[in-house]
Amino acid sequence: MSLPALELERVRKIFRRKSRSLGKRTPAQNGKKETIALESLDLTVARREIFGVLGPNGSGKSTLIRLVSTLLLPDSGTIRVFGHDIEKEEFAVKRLINRVSVDAAFFKKFSPLENLAYAARLYGMPMSEARGKMREILLRLGLKEETFTEPMERMSRGMQQKVAVARGFLTSPSLLLLDEPTTGLDPYSKRDVQAFVREVRESHDATVVLTTHDMDEAERLCDRIAILDRGKVIALDTADGLKTLVPKTNGHDPTLEDVFIALTGGRMEDKELEVAE
Repeated sequence: MSLPALELERVRKIFRRKSRSLGKRTPAQNGKKETIALESLDLTVARREIFGVLGPNGSGKSTLIRLVSTLLLPDSGTIRVFGHDIEKEEFAVKRLINRVSVDAAFFKKFSPLENLAYAARLYGMPMSEARGKMREILLRLGLKEETFTEPMERMSRGMQQKVAVARGFLTSPSLLLLDEPTTGLDPYSKRDVQAFVREVRESHDATVVLTTHDMDEAERLCDRIAILDRGKVIALDTADGLKTLVPKTNGHDPTLEDVFIALTGGRMEDKELEVAE
C-alpha cells in the first residue's frame, strides 16, 4: 500500500497570550492565557483524496493548515506528509505542498503574471514551462487576458482570490492545502475553482485538504469530511455518512448544514477570535 498523503498523530497546539487586566495583579496572577487550538488530533488523508474540514471559527481549521504547511510547529505530536516529518524534513515537505489562503498576500503593484512568475521562480520552476501554464490557469479560472498585466491593487477582492488560487495550482503540488479558497467569489467563480480542483486531482494525482464554511462546496467536492470543534474531530465520514448522525425532521432527510448545527451547537462563528485564525 502507498503511504498516506497526510498523517497527524496526537497533534497538540497551544497559543499563549499575556493576560489583560485593568487592576493590579499579584505575582501569582501574572502569566499568560492559553488557547488550545488543537488537542490530541489524529487524522489520516489518503493519496488523491479531497478531504474537507468544517468547523466554527476558532475550531482550529486554519491552525491545522498552517501546521501542515510548516508555518507553525506542533507543541507535541507528529505530522507527516507522504511519510516526511514536517519538523525533521521541512524542506522535503515544502517541495510537496502549496497553500491557498483566504488572506493571501501579493505584491499589489505587480500584475497577476508578475506575481505568478515570482512564485514560479521561488519554487524553482523554469520560466519556459511557467509562462504557458500561468496563462492557461488564469484563463481556466475565468480571468480575462486584458487583466493579466494590470496591477493587483486595481482588482476586486474576488479577482485577487482567483490569482491566489492560480498561484497555488501553478507548481502542481502533491498536497494542495486550500484554506477557504472560494471566500469572496461569486457563484460562477466558485464553480470554476471547484471544477479546477477536481481537474488537478485527476490530471496531477494531487491530494487536497480543504477548509470551508460552504456546506454545498464541501458536499460537492469532498470524498470525506471532518467536523472540527474546539480543536478536536467530533465527526468524520462521507457527506452521506455524516447525515446519518442526525434524525429526520418532519419527514425530511437532514442536510450537511443540519449535521453541522446539531454537532457544534449552531456555532458558525465564535465571539472570541482565535489567536491563529
